[in-house]
Amino acid sequence: MINTQLKKGLLDVCVLSAVSRGESYGYKILKDLSEYIEISESTLYPILRRLEAGSSLTSYSVEHEGRLRKMYSITPVGKQQLREFLSDWQEVEKIFCYIKEGVSYE
Repeated sequence: MINTQLKKGLLDVCVLSAVSRGESYGYKILKDLSEYIEISESTLYPILRRLEAGSSLTSYSVEHEGRLRKMYSITPVGKQQLREFLSDWQEVEKIFCYIKEGVSYE
């Protein structure tokens, strides 16, 4: 299982990536991410609110089967966050390789 602190740092980027693939809503985002990272509704919705407050996402409501569904779209700010994450990832890979080289599996 992934370290909690490391996971927290990845969740925002995972949510942005899910929404970058097309407009989405909470349950679909959970479903899309479930194969890659464990996330609950109680974790997701504060992330969505924070990303929206930070101008990384926008939202609007639509009626779906008699209920309102909040749809999310990524903004240019959110796209920039994804690009920065990918740029920073090269540094993370170097650290990972350093750690991996130092671990003995004997």
